[in-house]
Amino acid sequence: MLNNFNLTKMLFMFMMIMSTLFTLSSNSFMNMWMGMEINLISFIPLMVNKFNNLSSQSMMKYFLIQSISSINFLFSSITITYLNKWFYNLNYLNLLILMILNLSLLMKMGAAPFHFWFPKTMKGLTWINCLILSTWQKIIPMIILYNSCLMKIIFLSCIMSALIGSIMGLNQTSLILLMSYSSINHISWMLISLMMNFNLWMIYFFIYSFINFILMITFNKIKIFNLNQIFLNKMNLINYFILLNLLSLGGLPPFLGFLSKWMVINFLINKFMYMLSILLVMTSLINLFFYIRMTYSYMMIKFNEIKFFSLKVEKSLTIILMNSLSIFNLVFITFIYII
Repeated sequence: MLNNFNLTKMLFMFMMIMSTLFTLSSNSFMNMWMGMEINLISFIPLMVNKFNNLSSQSMMKYFLIQSISSINFLFSSITITYLNKWFYNLNYLNLLILMILNLSLLMKMGAAPFHFWFPKTMKGLTWINCLILSTWQKIIPMIILYNSCLMKIIFLSCIMSALIGSIMGLNQTSLILLMSYSSINHISWMLISLMMNFNLWMIYFFIYSFINFILMITFNKIKIFNLNQIFLNKMNLINYFILLNLLSLGGLPPFLGFLSKWMVINFLINKFMYMLSILLVMTSLINLFFYIRMTYSYMMIKFNEIKFFSLKVEKSLTIILMNSLSIFNLVFITFIYII
């Protein structure tokens, strides 16, 4: 029974990957919509978790939000095609329909002001599903936005996502909520990089996905869902790696997460977008303030001797290796660049 369940999940995972590739290779809005629907149908069964009662609620919320955004996307794409075929010089109407299309894609990825569903959905998921939702599921809407975007709408969403993701992430004790608001904050950086340069977006998305992968796989391995569990965990080395990777996710030098943010800021300064650069840096500092305060508290607090976790350090060498790569990658990249 368990093997059949795993095979079913592998099938849906394969469908999800292929639907993304199908959407990215499509040249019409209708094919893109079909790819997004296949992607939705493939991901929902992966959200099933019989050990968590909140998973069914998360599935329903995700389905409703994605359905609403898909309906808006289909309506706007059909309308744009119809207007371009039969009418001319309807610039204002085209602009309105294109705005609806952009807003539907922003809703799909969980960007502000349509972020409300994202933390609530992630709260009922496993760490593996959280990883998929915060990384892979953002590829399709972002690529479509790259080909049909309204700059003013995107910039407004970036500003709101940066502010909401940083402020709402303060004083969160749930690691899932912390990672969800961090994802909303990183959406602003990814959208800005997407508007500036596609290669820049690819670098930023890869680094963000890599750090997220390291953190969430570690959380899943040692069964941590709350910040208090990090303080009570006796595996001190892994705890330090987790905290350092959180600092890397926040963009603190000399960690890998700093490289991607530095590249985006460099592009913005070259484009004379000083105010947007300052806003993004300030929101990152808000995130870093909480991460640094948490790290400082961990170093100062005397650990509880109660053993809550059965995982041994000898059996977690893979976790240590992955975390080490995430932390010291910027040093390796800088060394290679100098050579």
